[in-house]
Amino acid sequence: MSTTPSPTTTPSPTTDTGATTARRAALAPASPGTRRPSRGGALARMTGVEARLFLRDPSVFFFSLVFPALLLTVLGLVMPWADQPYDESDPLLGAVTAITGYTPIVLSLAVATVALSTFPAVVATYRQRGVLRRLSTTPVGPSRLLVAQVVVNLVALVAAALLAVGAGVLLLDIALPVDPGTVVVAFLLAVLSAFALGSLVAATAPTAAAANGWGMTLYFVSLFFAGVWLPLPLMPDVVQTIAGLTPLGAASQAMTAAWVGQSFPGTQLLVMAAWAVVGVPVAVRVFRWT
Repeated sequence: MSTTPSPTTTPSPTTDTGATTARRAALAPASPGTRRPSRGGALARMTGVEARLFLRDPSVFFFSLVFPALLLTVLGLVMPWADQPYDESDPLLGAVTAITGYTPIVLSLAVATVALSTFPAVVATYRQRGVLRRLSTTPVGPSRLLVAQVVVNLVALVAAALLAVGAGVLLLDIALPVDPGTVVVAFLLAVLSAFALGSLVAATAPTAAAANGWGMTLYFVSLFFAGVWLPLPLMPDVVQTIAGLTPLGAASQAMTAAWVGQSFPGTQLLVMAAWAVVGVPVAVRVFRWT
């Protein structure tokens, strides 16, 4: 489900696109006689540019911000199982409706859609069109580019989560989390760990088509382990164990546990933190400008 189509034409290496010009103007080294921008200033400018480009892309804006709330609302209003117990075999899960239990899964799906589908294709499109080659002459660096993308999409996904949960409470009568603090921490770690995985694709995919293929493979595997097609509590124990070692599987388990009041999901939080701490530096190290 890629939201960034492969370009039909590739601009000439000597021709700047509007996006390239904006980035070069924001990040170009200072001219003689002016103060050179700090590293923090370069990151802030890069983040501002990426935020403006994010807002200009209707498809990216829709899937990042609107899609989770729309999906949760449609499932809650249309599916006959929405008001049934989530898992009658478990005392805590049986006390909430299926749509309440499915809310953490929808949030995990939203994170996966952006981190593994949209984000890698955007960066690969920059590489294919020569934008990254031009940016390599500026102070931006691969770490700032990836961090800027994560920051912009993190803000969008937090807004999307608030919109989805708000719609669920108002329209579907979903139960609020028993431990909202842990849910928030788990969601933030879900974004960081999923983007660490997506960054590995974004760092190396030579074209948008390659990024689409690699990203979508990871996307559908992640959705399986997140419990999108079959809730994790209904899966065999070995599958649940494997799922807990993946970014989105751990996210779904952690948010569900905190939502319904199960024991503190310390292992899942550590798994997501490990993916975030390891994945992004590795992506920076293997990053390809061309």
